Amino acid sequence: MTAYHKITPEIAEQLKAVVGEKRFFMGDGISPDYTHDEMPIYGKFSPEAVCEAESTEEVSAIMKICAANKIPVTPRGAGTGLAGGSVPICGGLVLSTARMNKILSYDMKNLVVHTQVGVLLQDLAADALEHGLMYPPDPGEKTATLGGNVSTNAGGMRAVKYGVTRDYVLAMTVVLPSGEIMKLGKTVCKSSSGYSLLHLMIGSEGTLGIITELTLKLIPKPEMDVSLILPFADIESCIAAVPGIKLANLDPQSIEFMDADIIKSSAAFTGNQVFPTEMNGEPVAACLLVTFVGNSEDELDLKMEKLAEVSEKAAAMDILVVDTPTLKKDVWAARSSFLTAIEADTKLLDELDVVVPVDRIAEFLGFTRSLGEEVGLTVRNFGHAGDGNLHIYACTNTLPEDDFKKRAKIFMDKAYTKCMIFEGQVSGEHAIGHAKKEYLRESAGDTAYGLMSAIKHIFDPDMILNPGKVCVDA
Repeated sequence: MTAYHKITPEIAEQLKAVVGEKRFFMGDGISPDYTHDEMPIYGKFSPEAVCEAESTEEVSAIMKICAANKIPVTPRGAGTGLAGGSVPICGGLVLSTARMNKILSYDMKNLVVHTQVGVLLQDLAADALEHGLMYPPDPGEKTATLGGNVSTNAGGMRAVKYGVTRDYVLAMTVVLPSGEIMKLGKTVCKSSSGYSLLHLMIGSEGTLGIITELTLKLIPKPEMDVSLILPFADIESCIAAVPGIKLANLDPQSIEFMDADIIKSSAAFTGNQVFPTEMNGEPVAACLLVTFVGNSEDELDLKMEKLAEVSEKAAAMDILVVDTPTLKKDVWAARSSFLTAIEADTKLLDELDVVVPVDRIAEFLGFTRSLGEEVGLTVRNFGHAGDGNLHIYACTNTLPEDDFKKRAKIFMDKAYTKCMIFEGQVSGEHAIGHAKKEYLRESAGDTAYGLMSAIKHIFDPDMILNPGKVCVDA
């Protein structure tokens, strides 16, 4: 275990001199929010101090002080993570980038935007639309920061058409653990210029450097869109329809999956029943939510007609068109509420964010449902059917925490083992943090895991930056 130094009064004064009295906190002045992310089941850890930085230069100065004194530093954006990636498990300093929230400039000729990392996803998405542009990545948590999205390589609902966050990062400014400022990438879409340190930094969860500014690719805003709900009598038929939709050359923007349980929870939470629970007196077991974008009504009409043909062959119970602004808003608000709805009616929960081949989704969901019954936990799920990324939650409202954790560990061990048998991945977009390290090691293998650890040591020989995360122990 690495031996770190404490933040002495002298070090505290140095840090305070960088950010000022109002952006430096110690002791009782530290908000409890800094001790955990959105999954407090993974533990709460108190930092010794918090600095709220507002610029790359401040981040650099803070890191130089901490490097000189071997103080562990945990970078943090909005704290919306789900794997314990932004919590200070070694104490030390939390370095918040939430105040670095400026959209700096647009380059309309090259279709890029330059931002600080504390900009919220929802704010960039809305601002880009005002410029006639769209930022395609669409993770479910819209109040996450762009820095957090890049640090976890977040995916989201539009990944089936547009790809993930990694595909939209052209350049960044990074502060290394030593405090040195490094610029990576350029405003170009192609590069064959040596090892891609830019892409190494993306998804590294703040363990190799602290990203402070980003240059992100944008696309022209689609002229129009339409969403359609496809209800099914059983989950197997629902998932089996996905390859047919993709093979029909329809190029959907998203294909979301939800079962009857989460549909009912969302309706109860939002007070709005937008997804059907029965059709013609028959219960609905699961639904697909499919979205198309296009440049004309004729283009969308052709896609809807073709989808109707595919749906009929796939034994969909009906095809429901979401065609008014109010209904679109309600449907996507309901979809975005799924995790919040689960949290609202659940005492304790743990989650896995696996990716499996699309043709194994139904089998994996069936396995985890049976596994939940075996270990005495309720299993809730939804996911991105178009790319096989599933969000599965093991829940309880009756068990004490210690008992729940024991059962959840059994559940997770067996579920991740099944994921590996299916040639899946440990995480599709929530990342590893400190909660999923053992499963990454098992999945990646000793050689790959060892190389990840070696890369961490090269960037951060004193192990001060976000220690205990991804591929190294605290």
